[in-house]
Amino acid sequence: MINTILFDLDGTLTDSKTGIVKSAQYALESFGIKVENTDDLTSFIGPPIRQSFKDFFVFDDSNVEKAVEKFRERYFSIGVYENEMYEGIDILLGKLKDKGKTLFVATSKVTTLANTVLSHFKIDSYFAFVSGSEMNGDRSEKAEVIIHALEQNNITDLSSCIMIGDRKHDILGAKAVGMKSIGVLYGYGGFDELSEAGADCIVKDVNELSELLLSIS
Repeated sequence: MINTILFDLDGTLTDSKTGIVKSAQYALESFGIKVENTDDLTSFIGPPIRQSFKDFFVFDDSNVEKAVEKFRERYFSIGVYENEMYEGIDILLGKLKDKGKTLFVATSKVTTLANTVLSHFKIDSYFAFVSGSEMNGDRSEKAEVIIHALEQNNITDLSSCIMIGDRKHDILGAKAVGMKSIGVLYGYGGFDELSEAGADCIVKDVNELSELLLSIS
């Protein structure tokens, strides 16, 4: 039986696209890189922010830190609120909580920001623990985030846990730990990405996710 459910945040609980891509666009402009179509920056949704600047713009470590600083300059004050909760998520969380399930957030987002988002949408009370990254980039890999959540809550039975997310990082992180996972298609990963990463199940929307979780837990 599944007793502990870990949720990714961006692209799984909330649609954070606008705030993230606009803040990435703002940071890149400080380097003279103009990205007119913000859809070209959706790859920034999900992975650790430092990794995104390294992977997609081949920045060295010094420029990565400068880019992250510029990103946060906008995101912390504006971007974090350019966000929408996916319809039905609060209802699903309530049903799971009523069934006695323990809910965690496992995100590469900085923990304080994750808490800000959850509080903003008034869904923070559903979660027993929020595991995120540190400001300096520590604990930003998804496997590290998952392990931190489990260790801080003394959970050792991985067969009773499942990870839910929209990107390959969520699925690969769960696999690295030895946990099953569910990929969601309403976020930003897509079927091929989630399938190739090895998701145990893939669902198309929140309703399908709700039906699956309530049936297996």
